[in-house]
Amino acid sequence: HALLAFTLGVKQLIVAINKMDTTKWSEARYQEIIKETSSFIKKVGYNPKAVAFVPISGFNGDNMLEPSSNCPWYKGWEKETKAGKSTGKTLLEAIDAIEPPKRPTDKPLRLPLQDVYKIGGIGTVPVGRVETGIIKPGMVVTFAPANVTTEVKSVEMHHEQLTEGVPGD
Repeated sequence: HALLAFTLGVKQLIVAINKMDTTKWSEARYQEIIKETSSFIKKVGYNPKAVAFVPISGFNGDNMLEPSSNCPWYKGWEKETKAGKSTGKTLLEAIDAIEPPKRPTDKPLRLPLQDVYKIGGIGTVPVGRVETGIIKPGMVVTFAPANVTTEVKSVEMHHEQLTEGVPGD
């Protein structure tokens, strides 16, 4: 999964080491998993120092939302990124420490189409997600490879009208 995530452009990673309750919260097993996983994710392209490793028990909820008393040896996770150092104890804190990715609004508009609907009384409705750039009503856009040009009448998401569509919308 790490290779697939890296290939798809996922820049930040959290490693939640689940089922720690089945090893009776063994610190040795935790360290062994960190060593093996660090080696693998480094080969894939991630920096292990920028990854939070969190021992959890999903079944019991240990270290998910609140620190667990079942692993007194666990002092918490630490990760170093360009933005600085982050620390925490729980999976929730690790998720909160993820930096929102930069949205490439300065690049040319790229909106791969997922589907096209022809709705009577409304017209042709292309559906997709903005990957780069910004789309606004009134813009003239060209569809590739057909080289068809048209004007954007409205931008909507989940049946709500937007003033503009940005990457991720």
